Amino acid sequence: MRFKFTISVFLVSVLSLFIIHYSLFIAVRAQDCGSNLNCQIDQIQREIDALSPAQEKNKQDLAGLRKQLSNLTAKVTLIFRELKKVESQIKSRQEDLAYTQKIFEEKTQNYYKFFRLYDPILPFLSSQDAASAFRKISFRRKAADEDRKTMEKYGQDLLGLKNDRQNLEKNKTSLDSAQKQVAEKEKFLAGEVVKVESYLSSLSARQNELIALKSGGFQTSIGDTPPTLEPCSGAPSSANFCDPGFRPAFGAFSFGAPHRTGLSQYGAYGRSKSGQNAETILSAYYQGASLNKSYPTSTNICVGSSKSSCTNVSLETYVNRIYEVPNSWGDSNGMEALKAQAVAARSYALYQMKGVGFICPTESCQVYKSVNKGGNWETAVNATTGWVLEKGGSPAPAYFSASTGGYTISQWGWSGIKDASSDWPGSAYEKIGGSPWFYKGWFKARSGASCGRSNPWLTAEEMADILNAWSVINQGGDVSRIWPEDCLGQGHNSYSKSELQAIGGYTSVSSSSVIYGNNGSTINVTFQTNKGGLTLSGEEFKKAFNLRAPGYLGLKSSLFNIEKL
Repeated sequence: MRFKFTISVFLVSVLSLFIIHYSLFIAVRAQDCGSNLNCQIDQIQREIDALSPAQEKNKQDLAGLRKQLSNLTAKVTLIFRELKKVESQIKSRQEDLAYTQKIFEEKTQNYYKFFRLYDPILPFLSSQDAASAFRKISFRRKAADEDRKTMEKYGQDLLGLKNDRQNLEKNKTSLDSAQKQVAEKEKFLAGEVVKVESYLSSLSARQNELIALKSGGFQTSIGDTPPTLEPCSGAPSSANFCDPGFRPAFGAFSFGAPHRTGLSQYGAYGRSKSGQNAETILSAYYQGASLNKSYPTSTNICVGSSKSSCTNVSLETYVNRIYEVPNSWGDSNGMEALKAQAVAARSYALYQMKGVGFICPTESCQVYKSVNKGGNWETAVNATTGWVLEKGGSPAPAYFSASTGGYTISQWGWSGIKDASSDWPGSAYEKIGGSPWFYKGWFKARSGASCGRSNPWLTAEEMADILNAWSVINQGGDVSRIWPEDCLGQGHNSYSKSELQAIGGYTSVSSSSVIYGNNGSTINVTFQTNKGGLTLSGEEFKKAFNLRAPGYLGLKSSLFNIEKL
């Protein structure tokens, strides 16, 4: 029987390029420290803490990939052994068929002669009787049939041999190709890990401070602080847009804060104004948590800067003294948002107590004052007394922030939601709620310093300068000199525009476009330049922008857009 075999081509699934994210998912709010040195040091440490696990994960993923590659190589080796066996069998069959081919040719010739020369009268002439003649005729017919069957079998074997040889060559080619692809992918990913390590080590402590300053978010309470909507920080058609007076102009606008975990306060307000109740709001932002409506209220909350110096108050007293969202929301269809915030505040405080034993009274945790807030807030607290979010039977870490950019990600594994009534970002609930941080160009420090800039807009040459800075980073150049040319870069031997232009070759930018991902980040940024099209990953552009953009211009979030005037 002809030998048959099939071979499966193993497909290697390799994770796409792992990108280091600068989002801080463990803090309730990131902050812009201004000139506060201690704050800056703390911010840098948080940045390091955020980067290190991400790079460690890259290494772990690479190790996992190499293990998969090792298993694949072992499988490929076994398959090659099988191919060797098949090749040997084919060789043996070739030798056998070389011998039988002679018989085949002789049988074919005899069969041909038989039909060409056979005279059915001869058996009767040479036989003594008719019975003998018929026997001779029958024997010759049977012999001819056997010869025919033998020829058919030889023909099938020869055809099968040809097909098996062709399959063998195809499978060898496929395996060779697969092995080369595997080796290339492993080399690529290993190179990316090394590249990230090199990039991180190339940044000076001061550059890390600069990145932290520009990518750090805002720390503020919505409830009782002055409006943070700076003049001229808005996009075209917004109330706070200022025309820079030149064309083309490019502006980088961030959607919300660096971390977008849990409840968005302005998003909850927008949902409430759209008719959602507190339970619906909570279920949207805390998917995976359950709502316990009869949690014991006898628990005390210890408020202070440390466990040894905190002061105990009852749970409900504590929640009544939270100043996170304005009472006025309750007068404009926002009462359900106040109730959702009360549940989040209660849950987060209980979570902190179980974890560290105290909770700070500032914006770094949640704003607490020594007197009840009263008004609509007290109504919301009383309406939700004993309501606590739980995960695994314990109070859940009910994180929240002022604005998450209209895109919320869970700390419990679900991928995220575009926080909009229909199409994001046009109908984002934060936009409905009037968040001043939903879509904003950041060009000032918290202290108000701006390095002389009055808006977030860049000229085409300035945007090209940032692309040239990216070129230095991408090519492994002297990253230590990538600083803004103005006040923030003084004393750091910053590249001039002409020096960067000589390296990168970008002199102007004519257009830009972005692609948003389902993970709540900007995946790609594409520019049309004097050198043609250029596409960067969102994080690549964000790094270059926050190192080189003039003054305090910064991208606060991994979810951003580039506008052009």
